Amino acid sequence: MSNSTKAILALCTIAFFAACAKKEPETVYVEEAVSQEPVYTGKYK
Repeated sequence: MSNSTKAILALCTIAFFAACAKKEPETVYVEEAVSQEPVYTGKYK
């Protein structure tokens, strides 16, 4: 095999193993609301 063929085969092999590697679960952070909703106190208060 020529050197270029070996290089392409090696890159394809590395890409295959990288794609099949076990991935860590993505961490998602949810921010809580800072302000509190206003409380209904009546129509004329």
